[in-house]
Amino acid sequence: MGIPGNLLSSTTESIDPNTSGWTSKLNCTLSLGSGGRNGDGVLTVKSTAAGEMQARTVSSYPVTEGTTYHVFADASGAVPERIGIRWLTWAGAEISVTWSLTTSAASASWHRVSVAGTAPTWAVRAQVLLSSTPAGAAVQHYWENVYLGLPQRTVGNLLGFNTETSEVDASGWAAEVNATVTRQAPPVTWAATAYTAGGHVLAVTATAAGNASAVSIERPIVTPGSEYTAFTYLSPPTMAATTWIELRFYDVNGNQVGASRGTLAAPSIGWFRQRASAAAPATAATCGVAVGIDGASAGQVLRLESTGVGLSGAAHAGTVIPYVSTSFEQDAGGWTITSGAATVARTVPWGTAAIDGSYSLTVTSATATASVLRSPRFPLTPGVGLNWRSEIYSLVAAGGWTAVRGIRWYDAANNSISLSSVPAAAVPASGWWILSNDWIAPANATQAAIEWTLTATSTNSTLRFDVVSLWPALPLQHVDVDNAAAAITLTLRELPVGYLITVYRTGQDGSQTLVRGPSGLLNKTTITSDLMVIEDYEAPLGVPVAYRVEIVPAAGGGIQIRTTETVTIDPGDPQEAWLKDPGQPQRNTKVLVEKAPDWSRPIEQATYRVKGRRNAVVLSGLRGGLEGDLSIWTRTDDERARLHWLLDSGNVLLWQAVPGMGVADMYVTVGEVTEGRIGGPAQEPWRTWKLPLVEADMPVSVGVGGTSGRTWQDLLSGFTTWADVLAVYATGEDLLFDRRRG
Repeated sequence: MGIPGNLLSSTTESIDPNTSGWTSKLNCTLSLGSGGRNGDGVLTVKSTAAGEMQARTVSSYPVTEGTTYHVFADASGAVPERIGIRWLTWAGAEISVTWSLTTSAASASWHRVSVAGTAPTWAVRAQVLLSSTPAGAAVQHYWENVYLGLPQRTVGNLLGFNTETSEVDASGWAAEVNATVTRQAPPVTWAATAYTAGGHVLAVTATAAGNASAVSIERPIVTPGSEYTAFTYLSPPTMAATTWIELRFYDVNGNQVGASRGTLAAPSIGWFRQRASAAAPATAATCGVAVGIDGASAGQVLRLESTGVGLSGAAHAGTVIPYVSTSFEQDAGGWTITSGAATVARTVPWGTAAIDGSYSLTVTSATATASVLRSPRFPLTPGVGLNWRSEIYSLVAAGGWTAVRGIRWYDAANNSISLSSVPAAAVPASGWWILSNDWIAPANATQAAIEWTLTATSTNSTLRFDVVSLWPALPLQHVDVDNAAAAITLTLRELPVGYLITVYRTGQDGSQTLVRGPSGLLNKTTITSDLMVIEDYEAPLGVPVAYRVEIVPAAGGGIQIRTTETVTIDPGDPQEAWLKDPGQPQRNTKVLVEKAPDWSRPIEQATYRVKGRRNAVVLSGLRGGLEGDLSIWTRTDDERARLHWLLDSGNVLLWQAVPGMGVADMYVTVGEVTEGRIGGPAQEPWRTWKLPLVEADMPVSVGVGGTSGRTWQDLLSGFTTWADVLAVYATGEDLLFDRRRG
């Protein structure tokens, strides 16, 4: 599968099956090599003499001046290299080249080389340049996995692209204490699919002995009470160095009002992802990210890459446990041993054992005795009922354990009300296990803490926990009807992430129709969240339907089946019909029908008159679908504008009429449209329309698009000014649907 958003062809990107997308520009010959990661092929660039050699893409690609573009590739060679974007005029003349820094050292391992730059004035096309400078002839350099396009971003990152990766320059960061901030280009090996990782990294260098730190310039807006997580890849100067990332909150005057730090427990020298999380204080207006090294020697360098901050994710929708107490990426998350000989702490070093992130919670008992492990108190979500479900991943790392699993309930005054528990049982050994329980909260409970009584069955026993969740035990599936939009919302909870899901709409006659999701019909689609909310705008009017959900492991295995109750969309006025865009339901509109079509079904035929025979020989093709003119009215200027907006796209539409009107739901394409007046004064808003319809197949790969998941914050994070937005989006509709120029 190609790199998303790549302007280059798959052959040019992966060098498979040939090198036809590339040509020599300077002092080299090209050939096809093997051993790549994005397909087997690699571009082998061989010098013809000492000195710089360059290869370029054969084609040039359309760009918009003033827009930032990103280029990267993975390289391997005996000398350092660089990559560039060559900006061209409409006539193909070179305007300039935006070059990356040259990598600081050669590396035979695959490593990322990249740069980003803004298309200069008069630039209309661009090429990718690959460059290295060997000391002699016949030196080979290898390239693969090449990308040119808009900047690759971490989904949900509130920081801008250049702050995240420093691919343009180091201006997204400022030295804070005892430091200088620069860009470097070390040869770092990233996964071939780590598209957000760049070739440039930010270097924070201690100017003297002592603590050193840097802070992001950007201050994204936050919502008080919401939980945020900051993240970055840190590369400490030594294994013993104390390095950290800090999430900071600021009030409207720029004063710091909160901070949460995650310190890296590095297992070695290298690159390690570290997180820090916290809820925004009541007075918080913005946030920022800081990084640092404590007790540094003069000249020591802390490097970072792929930095961001965003809303904290949740293992289960509705969990009341904050990320710091769920995943233990900073510390023990407030969990304590309230009695007994056991100890509790975050695992060390980084990567020892984890399900989410890089750390987990470790309970160790030197004696074969009982201890009580308790979490902090978590406020229960009001108004969701008394039924709750807990889930914890556990791993017996040494010895053995029995556990009494429980929940301690508290009232609003922090008084303990009661302890709900299940009988003692052995904690499963041999790998990670998911342990879950259902609980009924007392009527006056407003808070809860997870409390386990753990008994080590041997000395020096070790038990690990990760991904702790406590959430309202709501129905696993639920359907709601929105009669105003003629749609049904299907909510699915507690889905197994990574499994494959298929969703059918079932009729009373047993018929099954695939339901549409964000990427097309939901047919063995990978589950990416334990909560899915599916808006079905193609459900029939006035007909009882239910939903069947099939869930299977990606590697194969037993199938899980869920079914919902039966619901019906109110068909409304029988004189009205719906015209819907399956991929862009924002365009859907209801119209008043003047006259249903008189259908025809065309067919291609050839007639041959044979001499001496009475009857002709007729050769026929397959008879086509229905064709006819739908006559409708619009009654207001708003209805007329909405119909124009619906028809503008030229997409396949769904026509739905009330049952009993002699026509079934039908996917159609609309030909040349006629809009006419009905007489009367010029101010009369009514219009009569003739829509030539041609029956079409149901769109399969069209996903439900639009503004799902996008907010104004996405624009603030991606664009510095409104002028930058105008350079990327031609119209307000393009902005709504995120359709970018080029």
